Amino acid sequence: MNSNELKKRAKEFAHRCVKLCMALPKNPLGNHIRGQLIRCSTSVAANYRAACLAQSKASFISKLSIVVEEADESNFWLEFIIDEKLMDGKKVEPLLNEADQLTAIFIASRKTAGSK
Repeated sequence: MNSNELKKRAKEFAHRCVKLCMALPKNPLGNHIRGQLIRCSTSVAANYRAACLAQSKASFISKLSIVVEEADESNFWLEFIIDEKLMDGKKVEPLLNEADQLTAIFIASRKTAGSK
């Protein structure tokens, strides 16, 4: 997968998370998770784009570390939605799987960049 395909995949992940968030209950917990998941999932896409424009390998690795953290945080909030039964797990699981995959891809990219 090249960087343009990964940019597109990360952006699509963000869009899907935003749509899921809009369906969360309108209560204090739903509102809190909505804000958190929108922030971290969109940060995955935005920070990956920034990493692709990094001026140095060190900057790329640093920015990619932020992407990894935000993808993992997205995973956390998706799991939390399931744990709290705020939505049917079947609706959340595809996004949870994508968060897992993206986290693994970005971790592997960071390791590769660090070993070069």
